[in-house]
Amino acid sequence: MFNFSKKKPSFEKVFQVRPNQIGCLFKNNVLHEKLAPGTYRYEDEKGEYALLPIDMPQRFLLINNQEVLSKDNVALRFSYFLSYRVGKIENLLDNFSLEYAFSYASAIGLFTQVEARLTNITHAHIRKIISSIQSEELNEKREEITDFKTEAMVQEADAFGIVLENAHIRDLTFPKNIQDLFNKQLEAKIRSKTDLENARTAVATARALKNASEIMKDDDNIRYMQFLETLHKIASKGNHTFVLSNQNELWKKKV
Repeated sequence: MFNFSKKKPSFEKVFQVRPNQIGCLFKNNVLHEKLAPGTYRYEDEKGEYALLPIDMPQRFLLINNQEVLSKDNVALRFSYFLSYRVGKIENLLDNFSLEYAFSYASAIGLFTQVEARLTNITHAHIRKIISSIQSEELNEKREEITDFKTEAMVQEADAFGIVLENAHIRDLTFPKNIQDLFNKQLEAKIRSKTDLENARTAVATARALKNASEIMKDDDNIRYMQFLETLHKIASKGNHTFVLSNQNELWKKKV
């Protein structure tokens, strides 16, 4: 006797959540559950389930060649980088389109939208900071403005589910003609410091010589050494005979 009963088809769906991910499980297009890393199986005869895995580690974004005018209308170019991570997943899902993400079961398109919004927020803030500073002061204040993360930026990012961790200026570039002027200004400043040091050294040397001459002018030992040096110079030019009387010697001893 043969059994002709049909085997019941399987509607099981298997979902994988990788390490460092949170799996957002949707049922009938509504967030049903958040899954930790692992493998999950669901009977889904009606095709109600969909999984959107979201990477949780810190992410980095570099924004290049942004142009801004300083307070004195000098055109500058700057680049900066951001680091961020996902905070409140519900806020993230509520504020961005998920159509692309569901189509490819990937959050890449979601993060593209996130980074575009972060760029708009941070760009507005850094432009405001740089445009309030004179171009000559920017180099001096570079350390102050390198980390330009503000509480307002953090709150704006938090509103759409993102934790903004860092916002740093990478480089700040002046136009070529302005760079040349700064180089000449620096060269003049260094030269003036060198001239000042040379002048101070000359004054110190003159003061030392003056003090030495004051000490030496009434010293009999110095006079005697000068006398011997004079004799040596005269003797070196020819044959000479010098006679020193005992009377002079006695005088010297008395002195």
